[in-house]
Amino acid sequence: MNIKVCGLKYVDNIGEVAALGPDYVGFICYDQSPRYMADLPPNVTAVPNGVVTTGVFVNEDADKVFEMIERYGFKAIQLHGTETPEYCLQFKGKVTVIKAFGVDADFNFEQLEAYKDVVDFFLFDTKTPAHGGSGETFDWEMLDRYKMNVPFFLSGGLSPDNISEVAKIKHPAFYGVDLNSKFEIEPGLKDISKLKEAFVLLLNE
Repeated sequence: MNIKVCGLKYVDNIGEVAALGPDYVGFICYDQSPRYMADLPPNVTAVPNGVVTTGVFVNEDADKVFEMIERYGFKAIQLHGTETPEYCLQFKGKVTVIKAFGVDADFNFEQLEAYKDVVDFFLFDTKTPAHGGSGETFDWEMLDRYKMNVPFFLSGGLSPDNISEVAKIKHPAFYGVDLNSKFEIEPGLKDISKLKEAFVLLLNE
């Protein structure tokens, strides 16, 4: 089980999270988010080797994304808007590309076919107007409708209360979890004790 902790924006807290040994850490580069990384210094992403630093973008101009990759040394990008397959293709092979989709009861997994060769991972979040960070879950049984081989992260309302259920999901393409708003003291400030408990449970499952 791979673990991504997303929405970091405080320097000391970033170091504490990185010390837990997540596989990925995410920085929100979308200024409408309460977890927006704002003007953090470039060295803030100098986390231990092996941790994949990820910039999270929403319908951002491609040149700006490339600029942020260069400035912060992001090893991955997570695209949380309505980015097209053609948009994603610009980054394939340069960084790891994660394409996020908001899932609700009417979600059609067939639309993902167009992305299968231009992204490395999908991320399934709960569909909301705010592009993630809602703290709400979707019906995880819907994942049974996903038949492709592209591995995926699960996001959306993962919390200390339901993480044990998440660990039981046995979908063959289930790659990792994305921990965010339910593991916080305030937006962008992660609760290290809650994360430690989740890490122990997920890594021992």
